[in-house]
Amino acid sequence: MGTALKTNRCVILGAAPIFSQAKQLVHPSDYIIAADGGWQTAQQMGWNTNCILGDFDSSPCPERENVIVLPTEKDDTDTHYATKLAISEGFRDILYLGVLGGMRLDHMLGALQSAYYAKNHGAKVLLSDGVTQIQLLQGPEKIILSYLENHYFSVIPWFGTVDGVSIEGGKYAVKNVQLTPDYPLGVSNEFVKDSVTISIKKGSLLVITTPK
Repeated sequence: MGTALKTNRCVILGAAPIFSQAKQLVHPSDYIIAADGGWQTAQQMGWNTNCILGDFDSSPCPERENVIVLPTEKDDTDTHYATKLAISEGFRDILYLGVLGGMRLDHMLGALQSAYYAKNHGAKVLLSDGVTQIQLLQGPEKIILSYLENHYFSVIPWFGTVDGVSIEGGKYAVKNVQLTPDYPLGVSNEFVKDSVTISIKKGSLLVITTPK
């Protein structure tokens, strides 16, 4: 690569299905890395890819420049390799598309792990299929969600217990509570104000917004 600007956002595009609304999430200035079959999705959506990489076990290898062919037997998934590449190039804002849903639940969970890797390396991360969106919080941290009509938001512990969870502006407000990974207490909250503030003191939290 070698051409990344640290102020730009990187889009990592996988091969899982995305909705047409995803078009609204991609900006002309985004640097797009397509992982394996993600290059076909980019082609369908009319997006120009800056880099294509993968072992191409699920799609043909395109004949063009800026293609990195990875071995089939390797430790990193294609998405994780793309994440490491984005971080090494200085990107600290990463949007993951085409990594949620589809037939490979293991790939989706692996993509969440890759996003967690990016988060731990100082990146702001967002995962989406164009409809559902997932953000990662690493305590101590706070985010503000703007009101979304006919949407739920859920908070789910990721990698263990989360301490000091507070939610303001939701139907179910809490202050300084603990969430554990064996009890889905934070699922299906609702917006009741113009915005919702979610903060945590310690741990890792998935914040998910999805239509009702």
